Amino acid sequence: MSYISALISSFRSEEEGQGLAEYALILALIAIVAIVALIFLGSQVSKILSTVGSSV
Repeated sequence: MSYISALISSFRSEEEGQGLAEYALILALIAIVAIVALIFLGSQVSKILSTVGSSV
C-alpha cells in the first residue's frame, strides 16, 4: 500500500514541475512579444513621449 502512495506522490510532484515549466514558457513568450513590440514601435513611442515632455 505504501508503494502506491509513493507512486501517487511522485506523479503529483511531476505535475507541479510541469505547471512551473508552462508558466515559464508563457512568461518567455510574453517577454518576446514585448521586445518585438518595442523594436517596431520604439520610435513612435519615443516621439509621443518627447511631445508630452515638451508640452509639460
